[in-house]
Amino acid sequence: MQLQHDQPLGSAFLPHAGKGEATASGHWAVTGSCRPRYKRCPKSLGQGETASGVDTDPAAGRTPTTMQLTLCRLRTHQWCFILFNVLLFHVLLFGADLLEEYFLRSLPLSYTDAKTLEIRERARQLDTEPLKANHSYTISSAATCSDQEIFLLILVFSSPENRTRRNVIRQTWGNVTATRGYAVLTLFALGKPASVTTQLEINEESQEHSDIIEGSFIDSPETQTQKMLMSVEWTVTFCSHAQYILKADEDMFVGVPSLAEYLLSLTQLEDIYIGRVIHQGVPDRDPESPGFVPIHQYPEELYPDYCDGSAFIMSQDVARKVFVASKEVAGSVPPDVFVGICAKKAGITPIHSSRFSGEKHISYNRCCYKFIFTSSNMEEDELFKDWKEISDGKDCSLLETYYSLVSCKVLTYIDKFKQFNLDGIKNEVLHFVN
Repeated sequence: MQLQHDQPLGSAFLPHAGKGEATASGHWAVTGSCRPRYKRCPKSLGQGETASGVDTDPAAGRTPTTMQLTLCRLRTHQWCFILFNVLLFHVLLFGADLLEEYFLRSLPLSYTDAKTLEIRERARQLDTEPLKANHSYTISSAATCSDQEIFLLILVFSSPENRTRRNVIRQTWGNVTATRGYAVLTLFALGKPASVTTQLEINEESQEHSDIIEGSFIDSPETQTQKMLMSVEWTVTFCSHAQYILKADEDMFVGVPSLAEYLLSLTQLEDIYIGRVIHQGVPDRDPESPGFVPIHQYPEELYPDYCDGSAFIMSQDVARKVFVASKEVAGSVPPDVFVGICAKKAGITPIHSSRFSGEKHISYNRCCYKFIFTSSNMEEDELFKDWKEISDGKDCSLLETYYSLVSCKVLTYIDKFKQFNLDGIKNEVLHFVN
């Protein structure tokens, strides 16, 4: 079948049902229902020949024209099936986040309890001058924050030996000193190392960068709650002008610009305690576990809602309330739980945000990383590469952000599935060997 030179391709096909009229230009104006059918049966087409008269290689697949015709010929129930699957895909992909946002939204706590009111009032009237005489810091770096109007103070929990990692953070997201004209300050919180040589290196590092807060306790897994309390005390003592405080682990990626933009959009100015909320956490009762919590230290069956410790935000007033309430909380619980218990005593409700990754690593996509707040388990080379690409200054459109979030989630789920299978294989091998 050959088409005339001046005949439009669409005129070779007419609706099976409905009326059409030829216009002066030779095109067809179609009215009525649209159930596309061939005007003529294309039985006369030779192998590799399409309705456009162009020969194609059958092995190469269909041309765009024939693909469009195939889509147009889909019936109503076929379109419904496709749309249903598209909708189901998005529900499965984003439904978990929506459910998290709804179900992890804790109910506001009441301030009618006398003890809660007392803690809040003591925090409001807290005198920090006596705290400045406290000699619980080997290195304080107090001058870096005194009398400065800091919008976002970032406290990175770091191990004393991880100087290389600290340098990576200083050269990537920790190098952000301002966003949209608001000051950002990044400091590193650590305990004392067991090695004298490492301590000398930390002293040298502190003199070079003036961004280290070192407690007088030995840094170990058992003293992380003490490190948390030290960081809160240092904040309310030496950086009381910081509006928001972000606690982050050293293996995290932090999207400082997106986080700052989110904080600027908040209408609530007090009791800000935001992160990936852990609901109904269970205390570790195994005596041989590093996170063992004795019943006499915490007799409750469940922890109160708290933000995952990999990264969370609190406002300055929350830091004060947590510090005051900490005097009545046992330090044997994990550090993030410790903050959650103190927050509950002060009448503060944690706010869930799925843009905090928790302990999960998010598969990289530029626009995705411009949108999320954190991603965990970042390798140093990966962090360098990703930050360089993110900081190129190119904005992402709404469509690009949507596509990137879909891509991030799908790839993250695939990675988790691969890791799950790998762990299963390892367990089977170990079981077989033993």
